[in-house]
Order: sequence, then C-alpha cells, then structure tokens
Amino acid sequence: MPGATPDVDGGDDPADDGVRIDMISGARMEGLTSMEKIRLILDGVREGNIVILEEGLSPDEESKLIEVTMTEISPDDFTGIEIETYPKPDSGSQSFLDRLMGRESTQKLTVIGPANRIETLHKDENLISTLVSRK
Repeated sequence: MPGATPDVDGGDDPADDGVRIDMISGARMEGLTSMEKIRLILDGVREGNIVILEEGLSPDEESKLIEVTMTEISPDDFTGIEIETYPKPDSGSQSFLDRLMGRESTQKLTVIGPANRIETLHKDENLISTLVSRK
C-alpha cells in the first residue's frame, strides 16, 4: 500500500490500536486543484482517518467536498463525513479587496472525519471538542 507506515515492532497493524490523524499543511494543499484536495481528503477519511487541514477549504471547495461525499456514500462501506471548521479570528490578514468583495478567507483550521467515528460534542468560537471512536 503506497504511503503506508511500516510496522516496525512486528505486531499487529498500528491503526488497530488507535485513531490515525493526518495533519495537512497549507503548503501541501497549495499546489493542488480543488478536486485533488477533495480526493486527498476523502481517500484519507475512507480509510478511517481524521484529516486536519491547517488552512481549510474555500466555501466552493467545501460545497464540492460535500457533493462528492454524497455520491460515494454506501451503507456497508462509507457512511459519509463530519466536518467542523474553526475560523481564525484575525480578519486583518484578509486583503481590503477580499473584504470589499465579500470573499471569505481560507485561513481556518478544518477537521474532517468519518461520520461513523467522529462526533462533535461542543463547538464555539474558541474550541471544537470531538469524540473519536475506534471503528
């Protein structure tokens, strides 16, 4: 399996012992098209991973992610995603033109996980509290 972490201790698959979290930097996402970003996210989530994006997605990309997810849902294989976004409060980093045109900044932290493994317990402007279950 490409990109898999080798099992160095000779035991069972490490993913069986816990939850894998993929933290993806803004630099990694920067060179990707919208569909490449969506595939990267969905491939990770379909494997049961929690995906955290340093800089989030644009509103159009989030809509497309949800749209693509809906087409891939199957009761026995993939139950969908949970997505929570934690916006950075510093609106000063947006350009004047972006604010004038009503464009939202993508400077936000986004947490995405399998719907059957992640449950948001609490969310406010300062905290996202999530319960993640093992399969």
